[in-house]
Amino acid sequence: MVNDTAFPPRGALTIAFAHVAYRAAEEFAARGTGIAHFEVRTLEDLERRAREADVLVVSGLWRNTLMARAPKLRFVQSFSAGTDQYDKALFAERGVRLANAQGVNERAVAEHAIALILALTRQLHLARDNQREALWRGMIGDRALREQELGGKTLVVIGLGRIGTRLARLARAFDMRVIGVRRTARPAPDVADEVLAQADLARALGEADFVALTCPLTPETQGLIGAAALATLKPGALLVNVARGKVVDEAALLAALADGRVGAAALDCFHEEPLPRESPFWALPNLLITPHAAGETGCYEKNVVDILNENIERLLRGETTLRNQVV
Repeated sequence: MVNDTAFPPRGALTIAFAHVAYRAAEEFAARGTGIAHFEVRTLEDLERRAREADVLVVSGLWRNTLMARAPKLRFVQSFSAGTDQYDKALFAERGVRLANAQGVNERAVAEHAIALILALTRQLHLARDNQREALWRGMIGDRALREQELGGKTLVVIGLGRIGTRLARLARAFDMRVIGVRRTARPAPDVADEVLAQADLARALGEADFVALTCPLTPETQGLIGAAALATLKPGALLVNVARGKVVDEAALLAALADGRVGAAALDCFHEEPLPRESPFWALPNLLITPHAAGETGCYEKNVVDILNENIERLLRGETTLRNQVV
């Protein structure tokens, strides 16, 4: 049943910040809004105090069962751009608004992706391994095994949203040729040398020296990079995933890394996170792992609180449209 309670006035409003690490309450307090707020770090504490919140700022700690524990809840501002964890039908049924954090980390994720591309190209992961062993690697006779340059190489960016567009522009600054892949083809000469539809993915992959995944997880992109897609790559092509783990068939990628179809990969996300200690990915010498950290910078809380404050002001004015509105 829809909750008919109006959005409370500023003086009666309570905001709960729920995250295991982010310091969003500290950022919010520095704005001097005068709005009451508190912060929790665990699911247990969130479940215990959910009844106090009119507004909840959350992502990984969200459970749809929290809705029954939060009778005052009127608005959820997600820390994340992805909203797979939220039952949108339940939000609509309860009359609770939902907005995401789309755009807050587009610069960070694109920069992380180009950093991973550079790291793989310059073999920084192997250099770090050698450093741990106090090993000064000798010069390499086989040109194919040496560090490479980006200029003239082809980067295929799968997903030309905000992150993919920014990454494409960064790649062009390194004199790379960029092919974008999106749901439908649409020329974007200021971003990419060519833009193909997802239906033409195999053609794009066949030209790729690098593949970067920046697409959202949808029914169409789940498992998009599987055995068939990997088989179309040039031998030795490099893969970077800063999207979602389930865009990649992990078993197929493990096999492709083992047989050299994929020369190396850099993965920021996996099917299961944290990545289990027993995962075979940890032991691969041609794999660089980052812990789903592409979007995390010292600016993250500021960027999320900017969106939160804008949406709070809209709700206080009785507006029906939110910034980054989901429900």
